[in-house]
Amino acid sequence: MSDPFETPIYQTRLTPHRSMTPRAFYVFIIVFCLAQVIFAVPFLIMGAWPVAGFMGLDALALYIAFRLSFRDARAYETLALTPIELVFAKVGAGGGRREWRFNPSWVRLEQKVHEEFGTMSVAFVYRGEVVEVGGFLGPRQKADLVRDLTRALATARLGPRFG
Repeated sequence: MSDPFETPIYQTRLTPHRSMTPRAFYVFIIVFCLAQVIFAVPFLIMGAWPVAGFMGLDALALYIAFRLSFRDARAYETLALTPIELVFAKVGAGGGRREWRFNPSWVRLEQKVHEEFGTMSVAFVYRGEVVEVGGFLGPRQKADLVRDLTRALATARLGPRFG
């Protein structure tokens, strides 16, 4: 039988949204580079070779920007809530990990809501420390997270369930 104090009430892994898969990125960059070459040829024929060079720099800059975006997408956050502990961890794109442990009876969930845009930020407040949660999420996902966490924290505050 599992220990009721260690039974997870809520667990989730939050990741940044990326609308383009790596495969779609490679298809896009190939099509973009081909278009750049097609548009650069007339400039080369006219003798305006610097224009073609700058078009190549555009393609390189776009490639680098997407690669950096994909690297940043490796970051994530985890939440694990039991009746006696809330463990929140942020893992950066480079693999660096920072972890916080809160007592679910005393931690407060704080959200900032803009009347036009929705939930702008979510944070845990514990003993004067404010820790932002899901900063990379959109307003709708943040609102869903607040709803789920509020329910889970209420359940955790009831204590462990025996039997």
